[in-house]
Amino acid sequence: MKPLLQSHHNHLPVEVFASELRQVCGLFNIEPQSSSSVINGGITTRHFGAFEAAIVDVDSVHIERDKASIRQDPGEYFFLLIQDSGYSQVQQGNNTVELRPGDMFLVDSVKPSMFRYDYGQSRQISFHIPREEAIHRFGNVDCGVNISRDDPLWLAIYSVLKKMVDYECMDQQHLGEAFISLISAYLHTNHRVAHAEPSEQLLSKALALINRYYLNSNFSPREIASHLNISERTLQRHFQVLGETPKHRIISSRLEYAYKQLCLRKDGLLNESITDIALRSGFNDLSYFYREFRKKYNMPPSLMEQ
Repeated sequence: MKPLLQSHHNHLPVEVFASELRQVCGLFNIEPQSSSSVINGGITTRHFGAFEAAIVDVDSVHIERDKASIRQDPGEYFFLLIQDSGYSQVQQGNNTVELRPGDMFLVDSVKPSMFRYDYGQSRQISFHIPREEAIHRFGNVDCGVNISRDDPLWLAIYSVLKKMVDYECMDQQHLGEAFISLISAYLHTNHRVAHAEPSEQLLSKALALINRYYLNSNFSPREIASHLNISERTLQRHFQVLGETPKHRIISSRLEYAYKQLCLRKDGLLNESITDIALRSGFNDLSYFYREFRKKYNMPPSLMEQ
């Protein structure tokens, strides 16, 4: 099967590769198979309509997202992986699959997962689907779902995907809707998908509110509870399944945004002071921003420039 995209890889230090991966996909543990501290790979991002996608080229490495990584950097996406070239092995929950070119696998970012690249150079396209939208469209999906190429819907999904790649400069609203609808049809046809329980719907709505308003410095768990017409204690209880509090999620989202802005500043793509970035990220208290940033990233914001 002909690859959809061109390869993109360099010899990168492990910590650089891990940093690039975190910026686009979240926190993962990187383990090269050899004793080398360099990875032959690279990460680029592209937008296909409303979807952000990461193109991950990598060779001879294990990548894991464990419970500790999820607690530190929760993320709120389903990743639809498309094996574009080479081979890989993906594991989530009780499902472990060998992916060859054209294969697809749906991964939940809030569940542990393991990726093994033992077969030479591999390239995957990872479509990021916001989790609240995925739950709304797909229902409750068991983590780690293989989309079998033996099913006719696989061909339909792949055909729409190819059009999205080939015609990325065109209006892709209808292609994106078809893409999501076909995935939903596959899941409901081939898997026992239950509709989200009311408690999960409420959590999904709360997460959507955070994703929308977290940069507002006045936004807090109180505003979420008021919007959903529940008490703050009830809101806290719904977040227990994630192992965090609503306040922690808001602060973590602000820190992630600040981190990405500081990366742009380091690369000369943003001309703003650290103070300006902190304020724009929703922090009115600079000492609190510095303290929380150090706690999350094990360094002060100023070290991002080095």
